[in-house]
Amino acid sequence: MESKLKPIPHLSSEEEEREFWATHDSTEYIDWSKAEKNPTFSHLKPSTRMVSIRLPESLIAELKTLANKRDVPYQSLVKMFLAEKVKEESTNYVYSDPS
Repeated sequence: MESKLKPIPHLSSEEEEREFWATHDSTEYIDWSKAEKNPTFSHLKPSTRMVSIRLPESLIAELKTLANKRDVPYQSLVKMFLAEKVKEESTNYVYSDPS
């Protein structure tokens, strides 16, 4: 299929990119027949957002002790624990259709 592909415009934010691709057909911009099958994105960093939660001081002290034993910052340990628990809960969750 020999067709002229449109150039992808410069988009200055993820939000602009989301809006663009939500309203445009990617086949007008990309020749998917030449796309790499099952690509890996080893250097891709997920978007992050700061959250603030109140925790008991005793829990923070325990987290800092555990983090110190593992030689990691305690905030990183909290992220690891949250990710592990979310993954565990997600794999254990069984969707049941109420209908």
